Amino acid sequence: MRARGVARFYVHTATVETCTGTNGYGEDTYADQVVLEPPNGCFIDDTQHLVSGATGEQVVSNTTLYTFPANATLFTPNTRVTWASSRGTVTGRVIKTNSNEAPGLNLPDHVAVTLE
Repeated sequence: MRARGVARFYVHTATVETCTGTNGYGEDTYADQVVLEPPNGCFIDDTQHLVSGATGEQVVSNTTLYTFPANATLFTPNTRVTWASSRGTVTGRVIKTNSNEAPGLNLPDHVAVTLE
């Protein structure tokens, strides 16, 4: 199943501010906001689990966001993602991103973004 087949599951809206680096004060800098909304949105799973961070340390993830592979470049480490949940408006930061593609297996291509 290609991206079109999985699109019906992308029912959530999220605002993404891609981390572009740091300024002279060591503070993260961000690109302009990009809004992912249906039908080109995302699916947000507010399930907490333990994951490995970029340098191998164990980190608690509070949310996983799933979206189209074309959106993968938006989610660099420390990127801010904001969405509405049962907890109110929530902002998380990207821990890591996994691209999941399975050419020839008829499985949905997607990106899984692990958030703090």
